Amino acid sequence: MAKNISEKTLQDLEFSTVLQHVSEHCISGLGKEKVFEISPIDKKQNLFKELHLVDEYLTSFESENRVPNHGFDNIIESVKRLAIENSFIETDAFLKIATTSLTVNELIKFFKKFKIQFPTFFELSQEIEFTTFVDDEIKKIIDISGEVKNNASTVLKQIRKDINNVRGKIGASFTSALTKASGAGHLDDIKETVVDNQRVLAVSAMHRRKVSGSLLGSSKSGNIVYIAPQATLSYSREYQNLVYEEKQEIVKILRALAETIRPSVLLIEEYITFLIHIDTVGAKAKYAQEINAVLPKISKEKKIFFKNAYHPILWKKNKEQKKHIVSQSIELNEKQQIIVISGPNAGGKSITLKTIGLLQVMLQSGILIPVDDRSQTYIFDTVLTDIGDNQSIENQLSTYSYRLKNMRYFLRKCNESTLFLIDEFGTGSDPELGGALAEIFLEEFYNKKAFGIITTHYSNLKVLANELDNVTNANMQFDERSLEPLYRLFIGQAGSSFTFEVAQKNGIPFSLINRAKKRVETEKVRLDKTISKLQKERNRLQKNSDSLEQQKNQGQEHLDNLQEKEQRVQDKLSGFQELYDSNLKMLSLGRKINEFLNKYFQTNNKKELNSSFNKWVVEEKVKYLKKKPEKPKTKAQKQKAKVVEKKQQEIIKKVEKEVLQKVVEVRKVKKIEAIKIAKEKAEYIYKVNDQVRIIDSNSVGTIDKIDKKNVTINYGIFTTKTSVKNLELVKRAK
Repeated sequence: MAKNISEKTLQDLEFSTVLQHVSEHCISGLGKEKVFEISPIDKKQNLFKELHLVDEYLTSFESENRVPNHGFDNIIESVKRLAIENSFIETDAFLKIATTSLTVNELIKFFKKFKIQFPTFFELSQEIEFTTFVDDEIKKIIDISGEVKNNASTVLKQIRKDINNVRGKIGASFTSALTKASGAGHLDDIKETVVDNQRVLAVSAMHRRKVSGSLLGSSKSGNIVYIAPQATLSYSREYQNLVYEEKQEIVKILRALAETIRPSVLLIEEYITFLIHIDTVGAKAKYAQEINAVLPKISKEKKIFFKNAYHPILWKKNKEQKKHIVSQSIELNEKQQIIVISGPNAGGKSITLKTIGLLQVMLQSGILIPVDDRSQTYIFDTVLTDIGDNQSIENQLSTYSYRLKNMRYFLRKCNESTLFLIDEFGTGSDPELGGALAEIFLEEFYNKKAFGIITTHYSNLKVLANELDNVTNANMQFDERSLEPLYRLFIGQAGSSFTFEVAQKNGIPFSLINRAKKRVETEKVRLDKTISKLQKERNRLQKNSDSLEQQKNQGQEHLDNLQEKEQRVQDKLSGFQELYDSNLKMLSLGRKINEFLNKYFQTNNKKELNSSFNKWVVEEKVKYLKKKPEKPKTKAQKQKAKVVEKKQQEIIKKVEKEVLQKVVEVRKVKKIEAIKIAKEKAEYIYKVNDQVRIIDSNSVGTIDKIDKKNVTINYGIFTTKTSVKNLELVKRAK
């Protein structure tokens, strides 16, 4: 699929800068390295899977069920050493492996629990084996601080017990020697210190021969000598032997643990790959959140519709500089196959071109893009770009030679599943000759049904775009007064280069500009002037349209507020009405029951009371069933209901038939009247000051002038001419 998106295309579109921005959101070094390896994904199935992973991670930011921590240490080297027969690794490396195993198991459990919210993540996690074996085996041997546990082996337990005993003896013997030497006045004021991790007596130099033991050093002044007491030396040697035995036993235990874990090396490597993938997906999702990116609809129909799209690199740069960025909306489809963008330099043509290309490449690399969520696109097999002059000193290629080489490559690769983007198409050679060749290239791309966008200043390409059915001109709008670019793309009209206007704004003397104008062909100046005039008119109308749209939105907001308030009032009134009806009903029931009770108290006739009450209850039930009839429950009731419904349908059909007959008669009468009115209108001779409207129009105007079969209609702010046969009389002149 995307196998033909070359490294040059990615370079032209500055894809590496996007990867740099994505990598800033990674939580691991391995994740960052993996991000820089991202490229367009070949298989559509894999691409859709990656896009859905990023989308699911992004939606989790707004959910209570956020993806758990997936941070991990780089244990690749440790795993490689672990794979070597009869080798072992340090305890902290084992703990990192255990933590990695625990992290993956937690993720697998999480995605299984919330598989409805994370279906793609659940599917991905099911490819990884869930087992606590690695974590359990390591935790049996090594505690959380990284020490091998005493019960890792009986030998280690005994050695550590002996070490503790010897430490006790060393402490006791040193204390005894310290007390004796101190009592004899052989020690300096500091009494003791530590040399080479060993407690020593701080003996005054004059008494050094009076204290038995091993001399381990002296102070800088030479007034103090450091002596390890003789009594502790034998215990120290025993202690050193035990420490050595402890280390040997720990190595033996770690080798055994490595032997136990070694069969799981491939699984641990899968864990690392899984966590790296989750990290890159998370980085893409965080980047998408930063730039307000979404997953647009990807359709089988060959079509690009990017609504309110913006260039992510430019957006980030402008945000840092607190500048506004103008979004673009652009569409390519079967009827608008190629767009030719023209207009002045620095107007935003290249940015528009790069925006479309970069967003398409980002999406095909599994990265969400900053567009409106109603956007849609298609997955192209090939994306070809020719942006910048790319002069090659090393290959001794001129701009034009390089571009011709590029065109040869384009012609070979171009097909109906290609998106091509060419900046400054046709430049680098004689305008007439280069322009003619550019026309032929454009026709070839058109005939191969490739989709594309090109930018150009060549008039012949603008003309060709008008002549080819599915090729459209477009321009970047320019403020005709300030001669500042508006960075808004307008489809349907070629753009003026504003060559002389921009030159004048940049301080070129008017006399020189006039001389230049005289040297240009008259028709060329007229064409450029006409295009410029059309653009100015378009800008004026666009401003009016924007203003009206804003007023409309404000009016709609006001109307919505009023409707909301009205609805609240209606809801309150409805509530009061229900409460009032309920209270009336309760009063009515209360009065009736009170009536029964008063009669009973007067007559003391219980039988009459029961009879009257039951009769009243039956009447109330009948009223209730009339308002809310019971649904038939038994088979007989359902059958009876069907018969009643059938009769009602027959009556309705009969009435409908009678009504239709009457409608036909009325239509005949109206048709006769319409023919009569039309005849009168056709025979009517229009006069000045008659109020008329053009057929299929709503605007009413007054006839100012009649010239044979043509009339001039005055609408107040403007006049128009049309034929008498297009008119419809509204009101005759007095």
